Amino acid sequence: MGAASLIVLILAAIAFSAGAILIAKVVTKATKNKQKAEPYESGIPTRGPSWVQFNVGYYLFALLFLIFDVELIFLYPWAVAAKKVGMLALVEIIIFFFILFMGFLYAHKKGALKWK
Repeated sequence: MGAASLIVLILAAIAFSAGAILIAKVVTKATKNKQKAEPYESGIPTRGPSWVQFNVGYYLFALLFLIFDVELIFLYPWAVAAKKVGMLALVEIIIFFFILFMGFLYAHKKGALKWK
């Protein structure tokens, strides 16, 4: 399990991806028409320009959700291995929560959680 394994894994990922794309190109026939070139929005035909600006608050809220969602991904393995690792695991998770809490306070201070 060294650099050779990583190289083999990367090459296998590239080969599988390229193979899937190649098979899709060979098996399907490419037809181009105006209807296929239009953006798809739930089957409803678009009216006017497709480019619409959104409030940046939606993106900030989504990023905060991702941050705290990823926190749960890290929390489960920690909870499983906490007994084996002992006090070191407790100190590490406290530091981890402190960093996340500081990010939450920063987002709250900047108003990312307020809907205007």
